[in-house]
Amino acid sequence: MVLKMLPGPIVAWLGMLMFMLVMQFLIKYLPDLVGKGLPVLAVTELIVYNLAYMLVLAVPMSVLIACLMSFGRLAESGSYAVIKGAGVSFLQLVWPVLLVGVLLTGFMGYFNNVVLPEANFRARNLWQDIRMARPGFQLKPGVFYDGLDDYRILVRDIPPESPNELIDVTIFDYTEGPRYRVDIKAQRGRLQTVAGGQMLEILLNEGEIHRLRPPGSGNDDRYERLAFRQHRMLMSLDDLSFERSDPTEGRRTDRTMRTADMQALVDSLVVDGEEARQAIETLITNLGSRPPDPNDPVRAPVQMLATDADDVSPSRASPYRALRGLDAETMESVVQFALQDARTTHTRLERSRRIISTTADSADRYRVEIHKKYSIALACLIFMLVGIPLGLRIRRGGLATAALLALGIFMFYWVTLVNGEKFADRGYIVPWLGMWAANIVMGLLGGWLAYVVTLDRGSGFSIPFLNRRPAGQA
Repeated sequence: MVLKMLPGPIVAWLGMLMFMLVMQFLIKYLPDLVGKGLPVLAVTELIVYNLAYMLVLAVPMSVLIACLMSFGRLAESGSYAVIKGAGVSFLQLVWPVLLVGVLLTGFMGYFNNVVLPEANFRARNLWQDIRMARPGFQLKPGVFYDGLDDYRILVRDIPPESPNELIDVTIFDYTEGPRYRVDIKAQRGRLQTVAGGQMLEILLNEGEIHRLRPPGSGNDDRYERLAFRQHRMLMSLDDLSFERSDPTEGRRTDRTMRTADMQALVDSLVVDGEEARQAIETLITNLGSRPPDPNDPVRAPVQMLATDADDVSPSRASPYRALRGLDAETMESVVQFALQDARTTHTRLERSRRIISTTADSADRYRVEIHKKYSIALACLIFMLVGIPLGLRIRRGGLATAALLALGIFMFYWVTLVNGEKFADRGYIVPWLGMWAANIVMGLLGGWLAYVVTLDRGSGFSIPFLNRRPAGQA
C-alpha cells in the first residue's frame, strides 16, 4: 500500500520541478540565444544537455515532497494508527520505501558519475560554439548593420507591417577594398533569401551607385555614378551560419570528468607533491655539505690556499673560520659563490613549496567533486529518512504543508552543501567533511525523527503553525 502512494507524487513533482528549472534556464539565457539564427536542433540539444543537472536537483526534492505528502496523508486519515494498532512496526511499514530509496540512490550515483559529466562537457562545448556565432541577419532602422563581411548596411525605416520592405537604403560595399569603396543608395528595397537560405538577395529600386573606378577600368582616378531603376545584389550568409565543433574534443574540468579519471589525476598530483617534498628534504639535508673541488679555486680546500699562520696579515684575517688565510680576491669569490648558491637553493625551495601547495589545492578540488557526486546521490535516501517520520509526525498531507517543509529542508541542505564545497575548495576543512556534512546532519535528524515516531516519544515535539487544526476539527 505504501509503495502505491509514492510514484504518483514523485513523478508529478519531478515534472513540475523540471518545468520550473527549464523556464528559469530559458529566462536566464534567452538573450544569448535569440538573434543569432541558431538552428532549432542546436537549441533543443542545449536544453537536453542541461536537463542533466536539473534532474540532479529535482529528484531529491521530488522524493522529499512525495514522502511528506504521502505519509502525512497516511497519518492524517488515521490509517497509520490502524496499521500501528494491527501490530505493524514503523520499520516493517517503511522498509519497502527505503529499499526503493537505496535503488534510487544507486541510479543517481551512476547518473552523477557517468551521464552528468558527459552532458556538462557537451553543453559547455555547445555554449562555446553559440557564443562564437555571429548574430543573425537583422536590420534595425537608423542603425548600421555590419554582420556581413565587406558590407555595411543602413536603413532609415522598415514598415512594421512589412518587415522585408526597406525605405531609404544605403549600402557600403568593401569587396574591392576600403580604397575603392562602392556606395549604393536607393529609395526602396526588398529582402529575400535564396539558395536555401544561404544567400541574401536585396532588390533595390530608384537609386544610384557611386564608385571611384569601375572594376577593370585601368584608371584608379576615374569616378563613376550610375543611376538605376532596379538593382539586384546577392550576399553570402555563410558568415552567419552556425558551425559546430567536435562535441567530444576539448579540455575537461572537474565538472566534466568521471570519478575514475579524477581519482587518477588525484593520484598523479599526490605523487608530484611527494616528489616536491622529497626535493625539499634533499636540499635541506645537503646544505653546506657539497665536497670541495681542487680544480675550482672557489671550492678548493681551505688548507690548499691558506698560508702559514705567521704570514697572515690583519687585512687578511676573517671572523669566519672557513675564510681565514684566504687572500682578498679568493675571499670575495667564495662569498659571491656562497650567495649565489644560497639564492639558487632558496629558488628551488620556493618552487618546490609552490608545487606542493598547487598540487594539494588541485587534488582537494577533485576530491571535493568526487565526494559531491555520491553525497548528492545519497540525498535521495536521506530525504526519505527525514520525510517519512516527519510526515507521520505532523499528520498533514496537504500540498502547501509538504511544499513549505520540503523547501525549508532543501534550502538548508543546499546551503550547507554549497558552503561546505567552498570551505573544502579553500582548504579550511577536509573535502569529505565539506561534502558529507549536510548528509550527516540530515541523517541524524532523520534518525531522531524515526526514534520519536517508532517509540511514540516526544509528545511535545510539534511545529505550531503546522499542527493547528481548522476550526471544528478535533
